[in-house]
Amino acid sequence: MWSTRMALAAAAALAIGLAAAGCGGDSGDKATGAGQGGFRVPKVPMQKSLGKGEGQVNLVAWAGYAEDGSNEKTVDWVHPFEKQTGCKVNTKIAGTSDEMVALMKTGQYDTVSASGDASLRLIASGSVAPVNTALVPNYADIFAGLKNKPWNSVNGVPYGVPHGRGANLLMWRTDKVKQAPDSWGAVFDPNSPYKGKVTAYDSPIYIADAALYLMSSRPELGIKDPYALDQKQFDAAAALLKQQRGIVGEYWSDYTKAVQSFKSGDTVLGTTWQVITNYVLDAKAPVKAIVPKEGSTGWSDTWMIAAKAKHPNCAYQWMNYIVSPKANAQVAEWFGEAPANAKACQETSDEKFCDTFHATDETYFSKVHFWTTPIAQCLDGRKDVKCVDYAKWTQAWTAIKG
Repeated sequence: MWSTRMALAAAAALAIGLAAAGCGGDSGDKATGAGQGGFRVPKVPMQKSLGKGEGQVNLVAWAGYAEDGSNEKTVDWVHPFEKQTGCKVNTKIAGTSDEMVALMKTGQYDTVSASGDASLRLIASGSVAPVNTALVPNYADIFAGLKNKPWNSVNGVPYGVPHGRGANLLMWRTDKVKQAPDSWGAVFDPNSPYKGKVTAYDSPIYIADAALYLMSSRPELGIKDPYALDQKQFDAAAALLKQQRGIVGEYWSDYTKAVQSFKSGDTVLGTTWQVITNYVLDAKAPVKAIVPKEGSTGWSDTWMIAAKAKHPNCAYQWMNYIVSPKANAQVAEWFGEAPANAKACQETSDEKFCDTFHATDETYFSKVHFWTTPIAQCLDGRKDVKCVDYAKWTQAWTAIKG
């Protein structure tokens, strides 16, 4: 059975936005150089070698990422790690990306399973350090499509170890929606015959879904990256979402509610994850899910190490272990995502698991625009305009939902 993240990336980022992180201006002698779009990087040293484990490691993780048998006896990859390394695992489950950022800023945690809507904030604030991948042997087997990406690296320097990935899909009840949609336009049509039965993801990062649709439906806006929106582009995305509000029956962040809503027929069309599709199909409800012709947004989570980790050696051992073939396969199946380690596909209990989640299909994932933290320095490389940062995305999302 698959499980997945609860209430991912809900709105609460105002106090911990990138402006507060010092991401908007010159950071003087603390900067190692400009990253994507001029993004300034605090100078944080990279660990050069591994020493003896400190006896424990403090994690901030999504639910389902550090299972120790307490939720289900047979689901336990924490205790084998502890036995293997002597590092006791202390896990703090976070419900949102914003909570993860706040927790890592306390300095009490060694490593975090950050999504792309949090990772740049952590880098910009100096909360995490570059990762020495030479100290992570299993990094060699990570899919190339996950390495050195805008959400987990800066200037070619990795700031984490990829954990897994997934796409946000368009799903519909085939017994209710007679004409199969092939575009995200189905969820943005103000005259939708399914008014009140459309669902959308509840997070500021969902603004990128509207921007993605506008990339093709309104090319005159010139959107090249759904996470790099100048004010005009952003206003257009916000306007589209305000219009969509009139047809949305409910927004979801708890995947179990999305499952129930599609099963009952209260929802017949909207944004989903592959794991939700699987659960609904298991319940014998007729649904289909696709990546529409415009592509989709999605997530790729990354294990990052705290800049001032108190247990860095155990943290590195954890990062290496959790992306080892067996452990990565266990997490992927339990959580419901494509594993990061290519060899994990040989370790899954379901032989078809990696096919279902498109783990080895880089063509499939080439259509996915993975969550990346919006910052004032446009991530698409533009220098003549400022983009709208995540704090303002959060403000707008609150207004959109009303």
